[in-house]
Amino acid sequence: MLQKSAIVVGAGIAGLATARALAVRNYRVTVLEKNWQAMSASVRNFGMILPAAQPEGKLYERAKRSLSIWKAICEEAGIWYEQRGSLHLAYAPDEWQVLKEVREIYHPRGYKLLNSSETAALSPAVKAANLMGSLYSKEELIVDPRKAIAGIADWLSEKYGVEFIWGSTVTAVEHPAVFAGGKKLEADEVYICSGADFETLFPEVYKKLPLTKCKLQMMRLAAQPDGWRLGPVLCSPLSLAHYSSYKAAPSFTALKTRIEREYGEYLKYGIHLLVSQNEKGQLTVGDSHEYGLNPDPFNRQLINDMIITYLNTFAQFRETKIIETWNGVYPKLINGDTDIVLTPQNGVTIINGFGGAGMTLAFALSEDIIAGRTH
Repeated sequence: MLQKSAIVVGAGIAGLATARALAVRNYRVTVLEKNWQAMSASVRNFGMILPAAQPEGKLYERAKRSLSIWKAICEEAGIWYEQRGSLHLAYAPDEWQVLKEVREIYHPRGYKLLNSSETAALSPAVKAANLMGSLYSKEELIVDPRKAIAGIADWLSEKYGVEFIWGSTVTAVEHPAVFAGGKKLEADEVYICSGADFETLFPEVYKKLPLTKCKLQMMRLAAQPDGWRLGPVLCSPLSLAHYSSYKAAPSFTALKTRIEREYGEYLKYGIHLLVSQNEKGQLTVGDSHEYGLNPDPFNRQLINDMIITYLNTFAQFRETKIIETWNGVYPKLINGDTDIVLTPQNGVTIINGFGGAGMTLAFALSEDIIAGRTH
């Protein structure tokens, strides 16, 4: 039986997840990436694999399976990761009520409600003043996306012989042909994983979708001294109004109404705060969410100032120097869906539209797609 071949367009997390799902099934895989290394949303994030943010059902199960794949790859490829879970903080009675309800609703997940002293024992970063408690999830995993994305590409190349052609922009696809950099390549199957680039390949398909782009702003703080560690990922009270998993709580609507009243300016820019820490001890803080098909390329100092102001209400660090700020752009479906899987031509599949949760969901989605076509 002849070995099947596949071309994957894009070396971000969706492209890498698809290349892996193909490679483990003995496909001969070529990945084409327009940049000389992954440069877009897949390296401009917290590095969080965050099942707790996903509602019960398909998305949570997908997040759990992706988490398992992440751990297996990191251990085999020698990619740093830390699985310390997450703390979802409450400083007001309505926030605490939502966390209590979420713990009961998602009882099988094994969440724990912690009081203020128990929370402080898990993370020295949490401010104790007015803290009512937290919801602790043990599942969440952190990688450094800048190193992890590159490390996965190296692992795929070394273990499975996946060929990466960097600096090669795909300008057209006419199955089985793919045109890139003045060359014509062919494969049995082609997968388009091009993230926020709706304009280059199959723009007529994207125009028919309820789709926009989301621009986020983030920052990185200097490495913490003396080996100080954050502990679990910190999820701020504003995150309770952001993630769909919390909508299951009966008290969610009342909480969201209060947050809209008191933090309307923050919600205007889609600000809710998370904090993660990488191997070097640096802290990643963010983020904001601004929507539109033509994102402003310039960062707003106002947003960065608002992020720092709100950060100081619940977190404290030994080193607060900001060493980097950046923005990222990813595709977002405005109808609430979390993935785009389309076949614009026979033999060609678009995989996209994770809405900012690609690190959490991509491995399992690509696994499902490829497994479904090879059985």
